[in-house]
Amino acid sequence: MTTTNPLADLTDYLSESATLGEVGALVAWDQETHMPAAGAGARAEQLALLAGLNHERATSARLGDLIQACEEHSTLNSDADTMADLREARRDFERATKLPADLVTQLARMGSQGQQAWKAARANNDFATFQPFLEELLVLVRRKAECYGAADNGELYDPLLDEFEPGATAASIEAVFTPLRGRLASLIDEVAENGTAPDETPLQQHIPTDRQHEFGLFVLDAMGFDLGAGRLDTTTHPFCEGVAAGDTRLTTRYNADRFAEALYGTMHEGGHGIYEQGLPKAACHGLPVSQASSLGMHESQSRLWENLVGRSRAFWVWALPHAQRIFGGAFHGYCVDDLYRAINTARPSFIRVEADESTYNLHVMLRFEIERALIRGDLEVADLPCAWNQKVQEYLGLSVPDDAQGCLQDVHWSFGIFGYFPTYCLGNLYASQLMDAAESQLGDLAPAIEAGEFGGLKTWLNEHVHRHGRRLRAAEINERATGKSLSADPMIRHLEGKIRPIYGI
Repeated sequence: MTTTNPLADLTDYLSESATLGEVGALVAWDQETHMPAAGAGARAEQLALLAGLNHERATSARLGDLIQACEEHSTLNSDADTMADLREARRDFERATKLPADLVTQLARMGSQGQQAWKAARANNDFATFQPFLEELLVLVRRKAECYGAADNGELYDPLLDEFEPGATAASIEAVFTPLRGRLASLIDEVAENGTAPDETPLQQHIPTDRQHEFGLFVLDAMGFDLGAGRLDTTTHPFCEGVAAGDTRLTTRYNADRFAEALYGTMHEGGHGIYEQGLPKAACHGLPVSQASSLGMHESQSRLWENLVGRSRAFWVWALPHAQRIFGGAFHGYCVDDLYRAINTARPSFIRVEADESTYNLHVMLRFEIERALIRGDLEVADLPCAWNQKVQEYLGLSVPDDAQGCLQDVHWSFGIFGYFPTYCLGNLYASQLMDAAESQLGDLAPAIEAGEFGGLKTWLNEHVHRHGRRLRAAEINERATGKSLSADPMIRHLEGKIRPIYGI
């Protein structure tokens, strides 16, 4: 192949591929938010077709030739950013070419069908109706992992994890999780044995969902999420879809009697959205720099805003008067400390997305162990509910009442997404380290948060995390920003420093 400007040609090609991917993202978002149930069959075919077209472009000989031409072009080799983009383009191409087209379309079709089956099964608390879909998806996902191949001394789960957290392996995740589990369990046991639980009455308010939506938009705007380039909708399982430059879509869910569920779900997805809006999608459309470094780093942004900002006392100094204004009669008679204490309980619960900071990572760890066993073939889908319930008893000391609050609570496996869950815990670890680093450079952020001034933190994250895209691995972004390698110490210090005083320990 001969081209006078291979980099320009490659950039154009990747930009067109990104545009096609954006169409798929928009169609998938619509499936979750507005599509009528009767459209599920047609939507599965639409998504399968789009996945097939994307795969054709991602594996074309022209793309391979363009990447090679750029790699051989001597004038490009001194540009570190360009070389990083080429490294990631080569990685994507080599991974894509390992997957046959029929597998890609089958996964897309079954993922769409599986998601609809999961939604109905969860609503009806009926795992049996979802089981055959998950069994078929698991066959396809194992085949996908086999196509990617595991490294020497690795396992089939590794290439699935590598898709979301490049460079990570099951063994490396296990090495982080095992000691962390013990430290978290010790804190939770200490609270249960010696602590005095805070009064949660302030959270027991009936707040109409339209008022909750209004408050959520108010908080998002204050955080720095650009509502002129995004929106907030309602869905069964909250998510963020960075559709394109200028189009980032958030979803949350509401419970009129549990306002915190929507508030923190909205702040969580808002953190994802701020990351998406901080990526240079317009200027570098389709290039790796316009994409997030990893799911773990993405999760660090959502957990930082949700927990380290949103569950801080400083946040409620600012937020309480606005909540009282927007919610009408709610919260009158309560002070900042009432809300701060009530919102920071440390108590095992059934639902991951509603779990407190202290127990959340245990939810992630049990999912990691279960999905790893499913991929290995050590656990059959039919035995999933029983295995789930046993793990919840072991990790959290709870007896699961039904599958809707057990193995049916998360949407991920219904899409054929395995290897994603560990990134949630990595995100928590990154978040605590990044927040420590931000405060060491910017000073104590509490006064700014109390005043509703979040711009300094957002700008720091834009500069130290968002702008790098995929040009740096998540671990390198973290180390450059914090000066240290990944460690659980900042998160444990944060939890102990918050929970012990609240519980009077």
